[in-house]
Amino acid sequence: MDDLTISGLGLVALLLLLLLRTPVGVALGVVSFVGIWIIVGIRSAWGILVAIPYDFVAHWTLSSIPMFLLMGFICYHADLTRGLFRLARAWLSWLPGSLAVSSVGAAAGFSAVTGSSVACAAAMGRIAVPEMLRAKYDPGLAAGTVAAAGTIGSMIPPSILLLIYGIFAEQPISLLFIAGLMPGLLTAAAYSLMIIARVKVTPSLAPRSEEVIGWKERIDAIWDTWPVVLLIIGVFGGLFGGIFTPTEAGAMGAFFSFVIGFIKRSLNLQKIWQACMETLTSTAAIFIIAIGANLLTRFLALGGFTDFFSTFIVENEIGPVAMIIGTMVVLFLLGCFLDPLGIMLLTLPVFLPVVDNLRIDLIWYGVLMTKLLEVALITPPVGLNVFVIKGIVGDLMRTETIFKGILWFLAADVIVIALMIGFPGITLWLPSLLD
Repeated sequence: MDDLTISGLGLVALLLLLLLRTPVGVALGVVSFVGIWIIVGIRSAWGILVAIPYDFVAHWTLSSIPMFLLMGFICYHADLTRGLFRLARAWLSWLPGSLAVSSVGAAAGFSAVTGSSVACAAAMGRIAVPEMLRAKYDPGLAAGTVAAAGTIGSMIPPSILLLIYGIFAEQPISLLFIAGLMPGLLTAAAYSLMIIARVKVTPSLAPRSEEVIGWKERIDAIWDTWPVVLLIIGVFGGLFGGIFTPTEAGAMGAFFSFVIGFIKRSLNLQKIWQACMETLTSTAAIFIIAIGANLLTRFLALGGFTDFFSTFIVENEIGPVAMIIGTMVVLFLLGCFLDPLGIMLLTLPVFLPVVDNLRIDLIWYGVLMTKLLEVALITPPVGLNVFVIKGIVGDLMRTETIFKGILWFLAADVIVIALMIGFPGITLWLPSLLD
């Protein structure tokens, strides 16, 4: 049996393990180790298994992952983002479906202090969903809005997915961050317009509030957002102003969030402990999957699969458009069963060499991939954000109700993806100003 056949059978075995619900990191590691063992022998396999995890985890840039996660979890537990929803509600109360639109706006704001979509959905869910249900909003609209709005956390910087992509693709993190801003805001705008249009057509989905919000309350709401505004200015002002690197930005963001939390007196030892434990758990999960993906990259390279796939694409004259369509199909299918990080790290070893050979802009491709993975967060049957919201609402509504409420947002996502593909400048204009 030749090496190429072994690598192909390894990929088949990997997919079978994933279908059997084996954890992604475990499946990646086991298949890669056994495959390398068969190709180069047990001694070399053990050597690779010892070297790769250390070489990867010791990568200096990776230290920003726990720091950005810690910043988000501190903001979440210290309630630093509650003012965002109040601000959006005060200024958008005149719109149809104002509470739902406010949830989208608040989620976009919270995305700027966390790189986690799940954290974004959880934070907005516990604030916005009860408010919408009290206002007699349709349960599917209320829960679906927050579940979908949470996905913006994967796009607007700091994004953990973009950070991981940048490390694997060897692309500048700062350019990836700024490239994700416009598509993230476009997603928020598309969601908001869709909500307004639906409520215009079917007003019963979101009864208009009779509450009159005066200018004093609106001004007070602006003041209430000072923690998030200060944090965003501190982190991204320093990052894009060249004061510190993306790696240092994570540490500074975590430090600023601690300081602001203590100033507001909304932090205590229990909340700090919760934030630290959640950061450790999330970081460990990310690193285990990433180490498995590194092993898979080495396995496919040794087996010659990467070269074979690249040659196949070139010889069959498969162009950039067909490659992008193929990427979309694969990611949408995998999104029905796997979490976004697992999908990214599973497919990057296969896709990146081909994308590079086709001279597709790697910054644009990374942001598009992240957008496609956003959709994976709300597609059935997995839909992590859906289950986060289900955990918040409990028995108040069924999971099926949330998934039905998601469908309209998936349609909006399709439009945003089409615009990103048709008009690459949406993604690349801001990075071109910094390049």
